Amino acid sequence: MKRIGILTAGGDTPALNATIAGAVEQANQARVEVYGIIKGFSGLLNRQVPHVHLNPLYHSIPELDPTRGGTILGASRDYVDGDDSETIARVAERLKKLKIDGLVCVGGDGTLNGMQPLSNYLPVALAPKTIDNDLGLNYPEEPNEWIREPSEGSRGYRYRKQPGREFTNDEMVNYVTPGYATSVYVSSQSVQRIRTTAESHRRVAIIEVMGRDCGMIALGTAYGQPDIILVPESPVDPGPLVERVIAILDIQKHAVICVSEGIVDKDGDILGSKVASKDPAGNVQYTGAAEAVKRLLVEQIGDAFFTRQRRNESADAAIFVRKIGHTQRGGRPILFDRFYAAQLGGKAVRLLLDGYHNCVATLQCRDGGFHLDSMDANKLRDRWGIIHARPLPLAFYDAERFQPSKQGVEYFRSMFTNALGADDIEATRTLFNTGNLVRPYDSVNVHVHKRIRRIDPGA
Repeated sequence: MKRIGILTAGGDTPALNATIAGAVEQANQARVEVYGIIKGFSGLLNRQVPHVHLNPLYHSIPELDPTRGGTILGASRDYVDGDDSETIARVAERLKKLKIDGLVCVGGDGTLNGMQPLSNYLPVALAPKTIDNDLGLNYPEEPNEWIREPSEGSRGYRYRKQPGREFTNDEMVNYVTPGYATSVYVSSQSVQRIRTTAESHRRVAIIEVMGRDCGMIALGTAYGQPDIILVPESPVDPGPLVERVIAILDIQKHAVICVSEGIVDKDGDILGSKVASKDPAGNVQYTGAAEAVKRLLVEQIGDAFFTRQRRNESADAAIFVRKIGHTQRGGRPILFDRFYAAQLGGKAVRLLLDGYHNCVATLQCRDGGFHLDSMDANKLRDRWGIIHARPLPLAFYDAERFQPSKQGVEYFRSMFTNALGADDIEATRTLFNTGNLVRPYDSVNVHVHKRIRRIDPGA
């Protein structure tokens, strides 16, 4: 191969630039050119295919900084529809005009679905990323445990996972995705900061984190020491939850609850509001999980509990909600994410150069140590060809204590023990640089825009 393309797609994560940097470094060593496609699949759908040469003379451009969050290439939630053969053929022709011999896509399951139709035209590989940590398998045969049932939904079916088997952490396929560790770091810090206000004012804080249908972020936020963690994989039972909250309040006069945005009730229905997303990936957007838990507690506990000891004037006033939101997606990636994102980006390039095709670079953990591997992308699909988000294993969660189980603690320990580097701490010193008061923000988009080139669609 003489030239490969790379794109970033889907939701933002802190480690995307690190992934690109790792891919470019591997290409530099192999004397292969790298063209970055602007705005993910949206760039491929553009007749001019805006792109940037990332390694002229086999040197990375200075704008590519692995410590910078986000992606200098931009991203979108546009995808190539696998059933739209005409569009796929046009995209392939555009890549041919650019003399692209192989394509690296950086993303999650939506990106993987968008990538695979192109595999009929050129070699492709995925470098995984997602803050949700839901790309992969808890054990190799997990896709066979999904069943399909008739539904009145738009697709006519809904998918339900049967209970899985016990497994060891060494069996996990793609142990963790870049972006997750930084997201947990941000969420854990947020819990610690909100805790002091709840403690000072004898209140209940309900903190909502991202993750969609997977509770990995919420459970990892145990590092911030919330009193209760609620995850989508374990339906919320009001009785035990209220009992636990009251017991905590009786002892320490306040409580902190971390809630994953996709939590469900005992019937499997989303507790928060659920609306169709406008993005072409067909995602569902969840809002209001924390508010739903607050309403539950207000109704179940009542005003008298809080007023009789002069703690607050009402249950509504005693319980407050905070949503961490997009701060989990942005900012400087911590050492763990920077290092392994770069490794996976390089691995994806290496897979293409070694002749592998339609595959995923993976990060494995064996005997407490991490190493790179890969897998056939089709092994993530169930019997109907669907790629499902990896759920948080119930073995990681102690539903009685609302905390990580012993196996969950071991999972996080292997990842986070050395997740921060000295430079991560030192980087905070730059916040109060006096120059920040007088200089405007220097956007990397301004500099990258000068490098963008386009093809002539009529040529």
